Amino acid sequence: MRCVRWACLLLSVLTATGSDVTGPDKDRPPNFVLIMVDDLGIGDIGCYGNDTIRTPHIDRLASEGVRLTQHLAAAPLCTPSRAAFHTGRYALRSGLGSFGRVQVLLFLGGSGGLPPSETTFAKRLQQQGYATGLVGKWHLGVSCESRGDHCHHPNHHGFSFFYGLPFTLFNDCVPGHGSDILTDLQTALRSITLLLGLGLATLVGVRVLGLLDVSAGLLLSLLLLLLCSSAIWLLPFQLLARWNCVLMRDGEVVEQPLRVDTLSQRLLQEAQGFVHRNKDQPFLLFFSLAHIHTPLFTNPQFMGKSRHGLYGDNLEEVDWIVGQITDTVDSLGLSNHTLMYFTSDHGGFLEDRDAAGQKGGWNGIYKGGKAMGGWEGGIRVPGIFRWPGRLPQGREVHEPTSLMDLYPTLKHLARDDQPDRALDGHNLMPLLEGTARRSGHEFMFHYCGVHLNAVRWHPPGSESIFKAHLFTPNFSPEGAVGCYHTGVCMCHGEHVTHHDPPLLYDLRRDPSESRPLTPELEPRYHEALREVGAAVRRHRDTLTGEGAQVHSDGPSGQMSWGQILWRPWLQPCCGTFPLCGCEEQSAQ
Repeated sequence: MRCVRWACLLLSVLTATGSDVTGPDKDRPPNFVLIMVDDLGIGDIGCYGNDTIRTPHIDRLASEGVRLTQHLAAAPLCTPSRAAFHTGRYALRSGLGSFGRVQVLLFLGGSGGLPPSETTFAKRLQQQGYATGLVGKWHLGVSCESRGDHCHHPNHHGFSFFYGLPFTLFNDCVPGHGSDILTDLQTALRSITLLLGLGLATLVGVRVLGLLDVSAGLLLSLLLLLLCSSAIWLLPFQLLARWNCVLMRDGEVVEQPLRVDTLSQRLLQEAQGFVHRNKDQPFLLFFSLAHIHTPLFTNPQFMGKSRHGLYGDNLEEVDWIVGQITDTVDSLGLSNHTLMYFTSDHGGFLEDRDAAGQKGGWNGIYKGGKAMGGWEGGIRVPGIFRWPGRLPQGREVHEPTSLMDLYPTLKHLARDDQPDRALDGHNLMPLLEGTARRSGHEFMFHYCGVHLNAVRWHPPGSESIFKAHLFTPNFSPEGAVGCYHTGVCMCHGEHVTHHDPPLLYDLRRDPSESRPLTPELEPRYHEALREVGAAVRRHRDTLTGEGAQVHSDGPSGQMSWGQILWRPWLQPCCGTFPLCGCEEQSAQ
């Protein structure tokens, strides 16, 4: 008994000593390192079932933390998904849902973007004294009325430090990879320009030869049309690499056009530098990777190392980058005080192919992918949280969760109890820590542009997760993984098929959405449709109330043609416009 008492006394002394050592940090809010990959398929990660691509560092985060199996993007495309992520609200509330064809921002020199009136989690944390940094992709606009107002810029949305791509990485950034932007319109403008040029040359020749009396006024009119057509085609489209492929440090353009060959290394160094600089104070780092959006990187260190060509090489480089950031946090002794998060902005791009085969990701068993509406493959994404000492190791959560949940989760952990707008996300900590079994999302609403595409219902007291598709995009040809020649599924008109009654699935039994339910197969069929209909009516009521901002005269115009199209006076530029051009010294 005496030995037991001595052992207990020693244990209590050691425990008390440990508390004294860590005591000063107890009142300090945690750090946050959020890592988002671009266009990553959920089926590409080892801990989500892939056994042919090596992702040991991402798998380590999952084994040391919590893995969400039903983590969902609010949209299957970059701009609306990221708007919802930053604000904790569906994208159409901030005007970044589209009524028509164009569903993402297309030009860095456009005036659309995340409205200055919106509140991001970075802005909330900045107000709580956090050092806030964004390294990598933004794709939520830059300026509104003049080149320097930067009303949509990360620095105006709570990030005190920004280094990266205010737009995105896209094919135009690398010669020989073609173009991503309105390719059919480019073809039409080029054809019109060639026809006008041919017509003008023909009429001039006819007049010179005296074969026909062609008035000078007609020739002048054709010349003006030719010049206008050439300007509309050449300036915004043929110089896309110079206008859109830009690297910024805070509000200054430091490289134009962007050099891709050293981009991933520079982004990693800046992310690591931000952690080092702010290790002694609470910080938020959002590391928004340029991977794995095409054009794919050709880093010699990873080329030819995977079993899945260039895409696999890129993904294994992503995993290495995640390992480097994790090692930076751990080497500074910050791991027990830092919540790390890994995800993607939406599913993999199934339609991105070339002569060598698939260039986009794999979405596992889930139907559809990027830009294919509300099918699971386009919205189900990895969701991994690691926080040693706070979150259990190896835990899995199968409840519906959302990228929009990050806003209220970070707000809660930063001890921000100030009034806020109505949010569509929920604090994840009870689920992550295991103190709650049910998600805060009884219903979730899946949008294709501004059009409500599908609704999820997780009935109280039930394991079922019903999902009702109000309409589905028309694949072309029927059954193929593709939507026409555009590479993006439309959300309206003849491009979709409406379902009355809606297509109903139970994702617990049929996660691949391959067997629609019927009243004969599902006893709760009619109840599910009634509950979904009532939830839709309640949800739509919230879109017309105070702060909803979804009408055409409000921020919904962020995605109108007038806001999206290129405006020379808004184009970010280093040097004198239009002779923009510079190269960052560290890239040389």
